[in-house]
Amino acid sequence: MVDLLIREAGVDDAAAILDVLNPIIISEAVAFDAPLTEADERSYIAGLPARGVFHVALREGGLVGLQSLEPYAPYTHLFDHVGVLGTYVSAAHRRRGVATRLFAATFEAARAKGYEKLFTRVRADNAPGLATYEAQDFRVVGRAQRQLKTEGRYVDEVIVERFL
Repeated sequence: MVDLLIREAGVDDAAAILDVLNPIIISEAVAFDAPLTEADERSYIAGLPARGVFHVALREGGLVGLQSLEPYAPYTHLFDHVGVLGTYVSAAHRRRGVATRLFAATFEAARAKGYEKLFTRVRADNAPGLATYEAQDFRVVGRAQRQLKTEGRYVDEVIVERFL
């Protein structure tokens, strides 16, 4: 996929990131309870820890996907080998190799930063999201029951991990 560029995110990408992320949040496919503001996103990017990784995917000049990785538990060194991952691709660009390219770049960067294992949680009602992780050799290791509560309805989260 020659027309897809993967690069590190910067604070100036905040508005374009929200063009991808906020529609996903509104669709209730992820565990956010409200759309984010540009100030929120700029602050998140600026505050990314030194071992954090944040990639964006661009096609024909437009941002079409993003993936972030942060230390699992920065309050202790016992988990320094574990990172928490988040992956988001715009609806119009799914199933076109964007996530695959983001994963490849993030896996490489994660190894370079000393990560050995990646971990995340996927809403149980987000079958396409879970399939995306499973296609990248993540395996289901558990299920947190009634983990989210939205409008009086409980949603489980599926816990997945992958060793690098």
